[in-house]
Amino acid sequence: MYLSDLKIGQKAIVLQASISLPVKLYEMGCMPGEEIELNYAAPFSGPMCFLVQGTLISMRKELAQLVPITEPNVKSLTNG
Repeated sequence: MYLSDLKIGQKAIVLQASISLPVKLYEMGCMPGEEIELNYAAPFSGPMCFLVQGTLISMRKELAQLVPITEPNVKSLTNG
């Protein structure tokens, strides 16, 4: 499951990605183990707005498709 799969209001935990993600994601707070919530998704595969570490961040859906997540109650931080 990836960030792009979330529904508005749904929360998840960011997992360690098996590929190298852009540094800007880490700078925005998308670190493995962090809780993240989808607040808004623009229509027609537009940008998505997430709440992470008390801050709203926006990213393209293409980038959100690279970030693996899990349900909030699952403890494992690895993808797979």
